[in-house]
Amino acid sequence: MTTAVLALQGAFAEHESRLKELGETVIELRDSDDCALAFDRLILPGGESTVQSKLLKERGMDTLLRRKIEEGMPTFGTCAGMILLAQHVDNGQGGDTQSGALATFPACVRRNAYGRQLGSFHTVDTFADMQVPMTFIRAPYLDSVEDSVSVLSRVDGNIVAARWKNQLVTAFHPEVDSDTSVHEYFLRM
Repeated sequence: MTTAVLALQGAFAEHESRLKELGETVIELRDSDDCALAFDRLILPGGESTVQSKLLKERGMDTLLRRKIEEGMPTFGTCAGMILLAQHVDNGQGGDTQSGALATFPACVRRNAYGRQLGSFHTVDTFADMQVPMTFIRAPYLDSVEDSVSVLSRVDGNIVAARWKNQLVTAFHPEVDSDTSVHEYFLRM
């Protein structure tokens, strides 16, 4: 099976490294032509969600990827990737919300919920009944989710990982730690 990683900006190389450690075939998506390649899964990495959203639209990738996700392709969004997937995004400006570039995950995400770069932190906590390292970098969290969403992890009471149908989201960056448990969970989806 082949996993595609959105390679417009952000931590895509780190995801590719983890996948290759697990023996996966990996391709990069950089423009709309790449979306026509054969792949079975999709990872949307952390980085700058605003930049990624803009590039997805400019390169005509947003509609193509949204269709694949809605048709059931297993998709994993980390940090900025979680923001791209969210149906509602709270920018922390008086309750004003918008939708993520792909808007396929029924939840509201709060951008930069833990503050700026200085608010970044590392912890070990439970994800889907496993203890995993969690690195949060200018991280969001899920403010609210629809009832059909399975919450997989909370840190300090905040939802930092969840699954809905074929979609997995994490506020933390499993790709920057050597533990591959979260990627293995995704590959089993």
